[in-house]
Amino acid sequence: MTDLLQLASQPAVWAALATLVVMEVVLGIDNLIFISILTNKLPADQQTRARRIGIGLALILRLGLLGTVAFIVQLTEPVFAVLGQAFSWRDLILIGGGLFLLWKATKEIHHTVDPEPETDRPTGGSLGFGAAIGQILLLDLVFSIDSIITAVGMTEHVPVMMVAVVAAVVVMLVAAEPLSAFIARNPSVVMLALGFLIMIGMTLIAEGFGAHVQKGYVYTAMAFSAGVEVLNMLARRRRRPARDGVPASTGPARRA
Repeated sequence: MTDLLQLASQPAVWAALATLVVMEVVLGIDNLIFISILTNKLPADQQTRARRIGIGLALILRLGLLGTVAFIVQLTEPVFAVLGQAFSWRDLILIGGGLFLLWKATKEIHHTVDPEPETDRPTGGSLGFGAAIGQILLLDLVFSIDSIITAVGMTEHVPVMMVAVVAAVVVMLVAAEPLSAFIARNPSVVMLALGFLIMIGMTLIAEGFGAHVQKGYVYTAMAFSAGVEVLNMLARRRRRPARDGVPASTGPARRA
């Protein structure tokens, strides 16, 4: 308790905590996009439970990995080299997770563009509950390891890491339902989110091969794309009344 009070009295610790919370929330959004897309393919009565289980697994994995910080740090040590390029266990995990994201996003894009195979699937959901949880667990592991290694690089205080991780997971839990509902209501957003997953997958693979990718560039591109999609949605909404025979409002009505 004394150590915690001493940490709480240091402004540098609060600054590290604020920065780390922002970083963890950003990494958590990547995780949440995948969870939202995947659980939306389940029957309606299973979606909320699957999202809560997925986010709960993310929290358990992150807190569990925090208990093995020394082991996590060792994951960054090279284990073998190919043509002069050294690879650590973290690199292999990032490459594997990136390849899985590329495969999953490409598969979902194919089903969205060419929906004919969907006719052979049972109505009410195109994915089994166990399969969804398994895929969520796999990506939770990849994002959790990346999250904890990021935390270790920013602060040496485990309590600060734990508070940041819990705060990020709480944000994920609060945002899960609205984000999933928004994606379900706007089919074009699904394609945009799948494009984000491809970008994130490529980023993970690049980092696994030792190419440091500035996250700011990635998230700026994502924010710009999301902004363009918001403008498209507003334009479609304004055109919809005109198609239904109701002229769109062009401004305030003039007084006679």
